[in-house]
Amino acid sequence: MTERKTPDPGAEAPSLLRQLGATARAVFWSFFGVRKRADYAADSARLNPLHVIIMAVVGAALLIAALLLIVNWVVH
Repeated sequence: MTERKTPDPGAEAPSLLRQLGATARAVFWSFFGVRKRADYAADSARLNPLHVIIMAVVGAALLIAALLLIVNWVVH
């Protein structure tokens, strides 16, 4: 008689939150241009392009907002 094993939750596909975190990290380092070629190759095979585009737009908006706040704080 064979035992049925319960699937290991860690062996499943990464959760959406983990995928978004990996995407955010990749986009963050890409803004600075310091990604290694091996990391870029791994990210291009693993990350969802739609998530990358969304995170890039959100990251650019946050960067612009931060710059505007800093300039406003310095000027006033």
